[in-house]
Amino acid sequence: MSKNKFLITDEGHNKRLDIFLVEKLEISRSQAQKLIAENLVLVNDKAPMKAGVQLKKGHTVVVASQSLPNLSTAVERKRSPRLHRGEGEGEVSLTPKIISKTPDYLVIEKPTGMLTHPTMAGEAVSVATWAAKKYPGLKRVGDDPKVRPGIVHRLDKEASGLLVVARTQKMFDHLKEQFKNRTIEKEYLALVHDRVAKDWDILNFPIARSETSDRMAARPLNEGTTEGQKEAKTEFLVEKRFVNFTLLRITLHTGRMHQIRVHLLAYNHPLVGDPLYIQKKRKRAWDDKLGRLFLHSTKLSFTDLKGFKQTFESPLPPELQSFLTKLS
Repeated sequence: MSKNKFLITDEGHNKRLDIFLVEKLEISRSQAQKLIAENLVLVNDKAPMKAGVQLKKGHTVVVASQSLPNLSTAVERKRSPRLHRGEGEGEVSLTPKIISKTPDYLVIEKPTGMLTHPTMAGEAVSVATWAAKKYPGLKRVGDDPKVRPGIVHRLDKEASGLLVVARTQKMFDHLKEQFKNRTIEKEYLALVHDRVAKDWDILNFPIARSETSDRMAARPLNEGTTEGQKEAKTEFLVEKRFVNFTLLRITLHTGRMHQIRVHLLAYNHPLVGDPLYIQKKRKRAWDDKLGRLFLHSTKLSFTDLKGFKQTFESPLPPELQSFLTKLS
């Protein structure tokens, strides 16, 4: 029986086992708890007594992998019911576009529907696998080059736009330090439901794993408990208002999982085309017409190894621009 082994670092210290598995395997919480209940997970070579056991730095977690592909497939079906085709649009290509290539890094445009890197199911199509095949030297770059060669940051599968991929370990470490210090500049264009009243605002709700679903959730600022919460800061500027929608230019000041989608849902303006962060009573006709998430990473700035600031911009993909034209 093949296994997957994880060493707990500072990032996983004091984290619940089931939450750790949700994040690492990209499965639901109930699926993670099922793996634990069926003794398919070991912590320090012992079956844990409960799903909520707290992990400590230095612990090892081993997961039996024979059922993981089925779990991952189920999650993908649930999260991505319509990613590739909008009404009247053709299929979206799953081939990234190279914007800039240097000996130290690649800057690419990721298409919607493409993973940044494989999950535990070992998907064949992702930015990481595509890049490693095209540039084999990447297989020696990164914290986990077998799974995420050269990958320093990620975009949601449903989103599109700019990503930087490190081609050398020195550049990888350099970029990682910039992300840690929050000196990387990232801008997105996002279309949200309804007319946003303010021209500018900053959303700073803490983000934590939802206790009732497979997604992340924003927490009230004055909530008593802080367990599992992470600071998150999203700034937006209104780009254009339509009758029932608003186009926002968004700057990320932190990089939490699904941060933009979580914050805008909590702000009562969910993103158009989002298959996961939705309001149940909201009509979905326009989301179905679009056929994908309206979230595009349009600007990315970082410092290269010589200390020069590099800035890249990406226009909206044709299917998103066409959708805006229909709203005008």
